[in-house]
Amino acid sequence: MAKEDNMPVSQRLVEIKVGASAPSEEELKARFGRDIFRDFDVNDQGFNDHMVEALDLQAQHCPVAHSKVGEGYFWLTRNDDVRRVGQDWRTFSNAKGYMPNRPEGMPYIYPIEMDPPKQTAWREVLNPLMAPKVVDSFEDAIRADVNALIDRFIDKGHCEFISEFGVILPGWAFFKNSLGVPVELLGDLVHSIERSLFGPLDERSAQLSRAFVLLDQYLKQRAKEPPRGDMVDTILAGVTYEDGTPASWQDKLGIAADMTLGGIGTTTYVLGSVLHYLAMHPADRKTLTDNPAMMPNAVEEFVRMFPPVIGSGRNCTRDVEVAGTQMKKGDWVLLAWAASSRDAGVVDNPHTLDITRPNVMHTTFGVGPHRCVGSNMARIELRVSFEEWLKRIPEFSLKPGTEPTYETSQLRSMSSLHLVW
Repeated sequence: MAKEDNMPVSQRLVEIKVGASAPSEEELKARFGRDIFRDFDVNDQGFNDHMVEALDLQAQHCPVAHSKVGEGYFWLTRNDDVRRVGQDWRTFSNAKGYMPNRPEGMPYIYPIEMDPPKQTAWREVLNPLMAPKVVDSFEDAIRADVNALIDRFIDKGHCEFISEFGVILPGWAFFKNSLGVPVELLGDLVHSIERSLFGPLDERSAQLSRAFVLLDQYLKQRAKEPPRGDMVDTILAGVTYEDGTPASWQDKLGIAADMTLGGIGTTTYVLGSVLHYLAMHPADRKTLTDNPAMMPNAVEEFVRMFPPVIGSGRNCTRDVEVAGTQMKKGDWVLLAWAASSRDAGVVDNPHTLDITRPNVMHTTFGVGPHRCVGSNMARIELRVSFEEWLKRIPEFSLKPGTEPTYETSQLRSMSSLHLVW
């Protein structure tokens, strides 16, 4: 078990202890550069630099934070509220997208930006492709790719983990085994998708549109070829909606974009964060090295502590009250998945990373109809990566004089992590 006191300074709770009174507006501004209760901005640099502290304070003291950015939005942090809203798609709709203040011209990605029954039609054909038994059949191939990446740098005694492993393995695992998009497209797609998530706000729409162009070209090429039995074939076959209308080409393209974004835009943060954590906590590292059977449970605790999707948006379809806060039809609500997994009301000692924690409760993969379709794939990527790394590099540490760097919007990613052994 690793205590909060052993965490790097950048991951410690603010000096205001659990159970203390709520910090004042002046204290919040001094620490984060703005009042994260009444003037929150998920894209703010202060939130990026002190994300864990901010989430802990919000979960403890502010069940509904408010943002004044653009058209504004509410930020829900308590587990019960997040689950309620995530499951009530009729009141809290995804049809206007997952982000407030959407850049003009940004294309929609599906099925995350659809409501049932359209969303249900797509999930019914996508879910079987990501079922546990199907994903389990990918394990040997993923394990081989993990080792192929480690082979590239193990003899050097050091690596920059993100560029040499963290951004490569998720794409290899998903593209080779499930989606069916060639890995040759990975470099361009990773760049465009990362910039659409974390780049300057005025460039995000263009970057996502560029990813759409790449996928559009590939799907049109595949449509002319014999089926291969992969996810691309399923997307091209499409679905028929409840009203008898077949899915449009734009719908199919949006599905391919969402699967690509989820497949390559999320797991990197967990991979990097866990390697950083294990580099700083030799006792837990040795426990997992000596007891690999503990890894599946540890993975659940890791994804609870290091959620890549910080918050996802919904739009109110009617006037409603949440946690004592009145919301009007058309208001934006962001579900802070990352904060709700740190809610002391449902998780004992939520600030402590405990690889032995029984029945790990988290909302990292979401709840309700939009729960992550790729959660089984993510779990196997993480488990196999950590198992093979600890077999081959059981002793490693953070390169002296370095710290990991991060990028945060509604998602979180690690930009650099220098390890030595």
